Formats: sequence, C-alpha cells, structure tokens
Amino acid sequence: MRAQRNDAESGSDTVVPFAPASENASSDRADQLDRAGQSILQMLHNAADLAEANSQQALDTAQQLAHQLRAAEARIAELEAERQAYQQRTERAKQWLHRIYADIDDRFLKSDGRRTAAAGATRRRS
Repeated sequence: MRAQRNDAESGSDTVVPFAPASENASSDRADQLDRAGQSILQMLHNAADLAEANSQQALDTAQQLAHQLRAAEARIAELEAERQAYQQRTERAKQWLHRIYADIDDRFLKSDGRRTAAAGATRRRS
C-alpha cells in the first residue's frame, strides 16, 4: 500500500509500510499487545482495590466519628440536666436566704427598733 504525503520541500511521495515484515514480528507484536492489555487490566484492578480500601477506611472513620458525636451529644445532655438541677437548687437557696433574711428582719431588727423606741420613751419619762 502506498500513502501519499505532500512534502513542501521535496514534493516526493513516501511509501509507509503497512503489513509486518514477517510472521515472527507479528507474533512479537501480538505478545506485546497481550502483555500491555494484561498490564492495563492489572493496574485497573489495583486502582479499584485501592479505591475500595480508601472507601472502606472513609466509612470506618465516618462511623467512628458518628459514634463519638452521639457520645458527645449524650454527655452534653447530661451536663445540661446537671446545670438545670444546680440552677434550680440555686434558686431555692436564694428563696431560703430571702425568707431567713425577712424572718431575721421581722423578729430581731423591727422588734429591736420597737424596744429601742420604748426604752427611749421610758428614759424620757424618768
């Protein structure tokens, strides 16, 4: 077979061989092609295995993180419940302190003021 090529400098035709020179060369090329095909398939299998391993590792990591997140959320809920309980205790303590203060004020300070006033009136009379 002949292939024509326009060459700007020479203007000549070049013949490009199409068929292999011998049967032995053809066999070598077929073996080389088979090896290349097998090599490509092996690389594809390796890439798929690596992708599978990466995917599994990512899934395992995601599951671990999800478990840690659930544990953290549970701990947050516990701490929130404790905070609320302490806040209620604080409010009750404030109410008791106010009640005790009012009782002290009523029993001692107001009656002490009455006694002082009564004592002052008694001193004036004398």
